[in-house]
Amino acid sequence: MALSSCLCHHQLALKINLLTTASKNSKSTFTLKAVNSELYGVHIGCKITSEWSFTGGSRAIIIPNLRSFNLRRRSWLCASWFTSPQLAGDAFTLGTAAVLPFYTLMVAAPRAELTKKCMRSSIPYVVLGVLYTYLLYLSWTPDTIGLMFASKYWLPELPGIAKMFSNEMTLASAWIHLLAVDLFAARQVYQDGLENEIETRHSVSLCLLFCPIGILIHAMTKAFISTSREAKNEIQ
Repeated sequence: MALSSCLCHHQLALKINLLTTASKNSKSTFTLKAVNSELYGVHIGCKITSEWSFTGGSRAIIIPNLRSFNLRRRSWLCASWFTSPQLAGDAFTLGTAAVLPFYTLMVAAPRAELTKKCMRSSIPYVVLGVLYTYLLYLSWTPDTIGLMFASKYWLPELPGIAKMFSNEMTLASAWIHLLAVDLFAARQVYQDGLENEIETRHSVSLCLLFCPIGILIHAMTKAFISTSREAKNEIQ
């Protein structure tokens, strides 16, 4: 009897000590579950924890996962920008502005060393080629090949091409394609004029907007000057 009474007294003392320790710590927090939500297409994560104490009872605390929210929001904004029509408009404007200095040099100072050095460089065509490839990748769809070769003879048809270029991204890629080809043709006209001492300012200017007409005018100018030189030599 004395032994059992001692054990009971010891257990009661142990419970009192545990309760006293818990009251000193005043609270205990443990995680209940994680909650995931989505706001405007952005994934938001948070944790719900429960806090318990002798004096205050229990309450739930929501801890948002701000780091996850910021990273997901940033990646969503970047992805939406890279596939938005704004990118097509920016590429259109930047591509047009990028080629203008080269045309200006060929027209304003065709015989300057800076102009000759710039027109010998391949950097503009590499930059335009990379930009065109990226825009083409963004605009490519499973229907692109079908629209390009819509006829039974695998030849392009105007309605299919018109439908394909109704997409702004496709139209921007086509514009960059034209800028690169036109600048390359203008450089060929410019260098041919330097080699044969032929005026090319008017031809280069036409290559900016009407490239085939610019090439035609250069061929006509070259033929006219060659004929004039031959006639002059015969007279002498």
